[in-house]
Amino acid sequence: MNLANLDLNLVVSLNALLEQRSVTRAAQQLGLSQPALSASLARLRRHFGDELLSRVGNGYRLTPLAAQLGPRVRLALDGLERVFTAQPEFDPAGSTREYSVRISDYGCAVLGDALARLMAEEAPRARLRLAHNTPEAVDQAAQTLLNTDLIVLPHGFISDLPHVDLHRDRWVLLVSADNDEVGESLTVDQLTTMPWVATYHGPTASTPAARQLRMLGVEPRVSVVTESFLTVPGLVAGSGRIGLLQERLVQLLPVDVGVRALPPPFELGPLVEAMWWHPVYDHDPEHEFFRDLVVRAARRATEPVG
Repeated sequence: MNLANLDLNLVVSLNALLEQRSVTRAAQQLGLSQPALSASLARLRRHFGDELLSRVGNGYRLTPLAAQLGPRVRLALDGLERVFTAQPEFDPAGSTREYSVRISDYGCAVLGDALARLMAEEAPRARLRLAHNTPEAVDQAAQTLLNTDLIVLPHGFISDLPHVDLHRDRWVLLVSADNDEVGESLTVDQLTTMPWVATYHGPTASTPAARQLRMLGVEPRVSVVTESFLTVPGLVAGSGRIGLLQERLVQLLPVDVGVRALPPPFELGPLVEAMWWHPVYDHDPEHEFFRDLVVRAARRATEPVG
């Protein structure tokens, strides 16, 4: 295929059509007339040999090929935007781009405010997007990082991608403040028999500490699964459940949340939070600025624990 013969405007039209699933709404989004966008759709259909949008009743639905094209088109547009907004010298103060980070609610609670403040100070016209980490995004990290600037999460999930460590933390166990069956510490037997609140429970969707517990012979009896670390204390308080949480996050909880934090009965190893990115952006000036900003935000937000 000769790229010189392609009309890049068709990529913009295709993205709007796939997002809106309507010629009328896509034309409105792009500020074009409906006949003009209908002509673009006809060219796209000839190029792909596929209807892309097939009529169902009064609306349209994506064909299987169109559904496959959606993520690729968004990735292509992001790449084009990076190419055509590149400048010989990068000036953060004048940047209007959006910087995106995949991060857990724990990471956001610890780093989010410091990062937003630094961004406001040094790149006031730029925008920060903090998107929630998902097991799918992490499992396909290399693909995710082609259209997301950074993923922030601990070691143990991603390998073979560039990274910088941001801060260290420790895991602690949570029990209800009124749980009389637990004293100043938990026993290994209690860890096995008491019900647990688990985060991202699954073969590839659990914390490194939870995996380490299983390696040490402790198979938690999971009674509640949540995708948010911040919901763990509320699911432990007033119950007989156990939760596993980061110490820095526990320190941010209100004093009357109704839980106690206890050390594990054996060493779980430190939690090392890091930022990860795709090597294609190693020497991108805008990306280098943002990585440095995140490192300085982590330094500002955290102090060594213990």
